[in-house]
Amino acid sequence: MVKVVGIGDNVVDKYVHIKTMYPGGNAVNFSVFAKLLGANSAFIGTFGDDKEAQHVESVLKKLEIDLSRCRHFSGENGCAYVTLEEGDRVFLGSNDGGVTREHLLELTDEDISLIQECALVHTGLYSHTGHLLEKLGSLGVPLSFDFSDDFQQQQVDQYIPFVHYAFFSCSHLSENETKEFLRNNHQRDGQILLATRGSEGAIAYDGTSYFHQLPEYVEAVDTMGAGDSFITAFLLTYLKTNEIVTSMKEAAQFAAKSCLVEGSFGFGVTYE
Repeated sequence: MVKVVGIGDNVVDKYVHIKTMYPGGNAVNFSVFAKLLGANSAFIGTFGDDKEAQHVESVLKKLEIDLSRCRHFSGENGCAYVTLEEGDRVFLGSNDGGVTREHLLELTDEDISLIQECALVHTGLYSHTGHLLEKLGSLGVPLSFDFSDDFQQQQVDQYIPFVHYAFFSCSHLSENETKEFLRNNHQRDGQILLATRGSEGAIAYDGTSYFHQLPEYVEAVDTMGAGDSFITAFLLTYLKTNEIVTSMKEAAQFAAKSCLVEGSFGFGVTYE
């Protein structure tokens, strides 16, 4: 069984209109979706000491995610405030990662040993791991990075040399602008850049060819985590098949299913 690891952010997404919080965060979502897709999955991150942290950690343990290299600090867990408008998530604000931002990860020998057992490492812009990418990229394990939708070009220039798989949310760009962006930022053989564009579908670029995938249309209950589910399914399928077209199709199907679940992957509890 393939093993993968998500490194970085864990949060609770607090749905203010129903006073319910769900576990999430890009790195946590990757680890959970990978587990649901049949991988052996680990998460390396930082938990606070509040009820929010306790909820996320208990859910991950229930799902049998390897948390052996996680840290704990006194302080607020990552928290985002969210509402829904016709099934689409709307972010209202956050504490910018809480203890994840306040206590930046530094890799230990034990962390590196776990990472080198894995077929893939995934992290992202909200994980506060930019300072680790050069080291992560040198460990001989393929590195995936989610630049999300509010990346700056300076961050792309700084991080992408170390990355094997790079993901961007590019709903603000036209198809031609997206292709130009991917082409301009592709740096080396074997690197795959992929842009998701909401209802317009996704475009991938491998340095030679572009690949297109339309979304699978469903009546969305909640789009939270849809991008992470797409990324995870793409990566795990690509690890098995080495085929971009097949991987994008599997990703679209899995992302559609995730839109039928409340929160990123369920497990909501009420809060005061």
